[in-house]
Amino acid sequence: MATLASAPAAPAPVFGAPTLGGPNLDHAIHPSGRWIFLALLVGGLGYAGFSIANDTAQVGETLAIGVFAFLGLALLIALGFEFVNGFHDTANAVATVIYTHSMPAPLAVVWSGFFNFLGVLMSSGAVAYTIITLLPVDLILNVGSGAGYAMIFALLLAAVLWNLATWFVGLPNSSSHALIGSILGVGFANQLLSGGPGGTSGVEWAQAQKVLTSLLISPAIGFLGAFLLLLVMKRVLPNPKLYSAPEGNAPPPKGIRALLIFTCTAVSFAHGGNDGQKGMGLIMLILIGCAPTAYALNRTMPESATPAFVQASASAAAAFERQSDGVVIPVAQARGLLADALRSHRVEQPATYAAMGAVTRDVSTRIAAFGSLSRVPAAQTPNLRNDMYLVLDTARLVGKDEGAARAMTAAEQASVKAYAKQLEQGTRYIPLWVKISVALALGLGTMVGWKRIVKTVGERIGKTHLTYGMGASAELMAASTILLAERFGMPVSTTHILTSGVAGASVANGAGLQRRTVLNMVLAWVLTLPVAMLLAGGLYWVLLQVVRGLGV
Repeated sequence: MATLASAPAAPAPVFGAPTLGGPNLDHAIHPSGRWIFLALLVGGLGYAGFSIANDTAQVGETLAIGVFAFLGLALLIALGFEFVNGFHDTANAVATVIYTHSMPAPLAVVWSGFFNFLGVLMSSGAVAYTIITLLPVDLILNVGSGAGYAMIFALLLAAVLWNLATWFVGLPNSSSHALIGSILGVGFANQLLSGGPGGTSGVEWAQAQKVLTSLLISPAIGFLGAFLLLLVMKRVLPNPKLYSAPEGNAPPPKGIRALLIFTCTAVSFAHGGNDGQKGMGLIMLILIGCAPTAYALNRTMPESATPAFVQASASAAAAFERQSDGVVIPVAQARGLLADALRSHRVEQPATYAAMGAVTRDVSTRIAAFGSLSRVPAAQTPNLRNDMYLVLDTARLVGKDEGAARAMTAAEQASVKAYAKQLEQGTRYIPLWVKISVALALGLGTMVGWKRIVKTVGERIGKTHLTYGMGASAELMAASTILLAERFGMPVSTTHILTSGVAGASVANGAGLQRRTVLNMVLAWVLTLPVAMLLAGGLYWVLLQVVRGLGV
């Protein structure tokens, strides 16, 4: 008979091995899966390269080998950001179905990746241009300059580096938070290096305040919403199985399983629709800088749309000129006045209205002479795009200005709004191939490196095992919040909303929170903005010295 001393020692726990009632995160991947993954990756990159070559050839724009290589590198980094975003953020969406045994891990990540793909394809593009409006006016107008290239590389590299650092330690950090911090860092650095007043006018604070507010409020909505939703579920659906840990490795009952798969699908689709747009906006900046003839204007607009644009321009110009008190500004001077108005966010001045009227009529005259945007010559494309950008964003400021609202009639306000919409259609568009490329990067990224974040969400937030009800309430709240934010063009963090939802559901279910994990998550949330800003600002300075040294 064996004694206690001679009993064999218990085996040491293995990272990723299933615990009691825990999922198996180490399923072997079938060799064919690796080949399909590689084929999709190579095919997506090839499709993007072919689309660029085809688009530039159609407008007669020839890219030098150096420019094409630079463009390829920039696109690789931008798509790399979305790839990292996929396995960093989407792991949150699959944690609930994996830890409730609703789906095996390999199927869950492929399922989530597919619906991320669909979410990107069906997105509106509003979030993409919300992100871009955070950038300094000077850099947007001169995106094809050395400073513009340095800006794009700096903010992308900073966001990717911080995402990889937090992924490595298993912290559910926000890719949105990292990217926005990088953009703000570039804005600060640009202003400090240009010697402008105050050091902050390089940041679009009016837009930044809205974006940061949405990032701040959305986790609280996730926590409180999931907390209340689980309490309501306990009243309406008192089935005790919903609020108990799964038994062994058995899947949940069919109805509960269907609910959890639905919520995972909804979060994945919503994540694709919101987060995928951030990469789209940056890719469009890259394309405008490197191949302006093909991408600075929406050349897909039909010639039949030109008369409506000219009419809208005439009505808007008349409304602007009515507020100018007879001041006349030459077009060459008007552009500088509009750029200053965008920096200061002040438009209620006669000279600004006169400048808007002058540029509006000049843009209308040029487009009418060409017949359509598709016929604008290569040499005039960048200047025309910048003029349309200046008038569009100052027209938007007019629409939000209380003084302008009081001074203009309802008909004039409607004409300015209609004109802004026409300008937006002509300058803010996203080609289908860009959506497909980003969708592939995000979807494929979902299938790689997800284990670290999944383990944190599934095991290290609440003190007890994730229950069916906790997973459903957290994901329902996350999906609805993200979809609502996308509707209003606001970037939010899937990570922050969902992890906050899991925490809220844990509290509502009577489980405590693991103090160390929660503190680490809060620390990552607090540090992301300043660290990303410092990284981006420092990289921008370094890259700016490089491009200036090369004479770019």
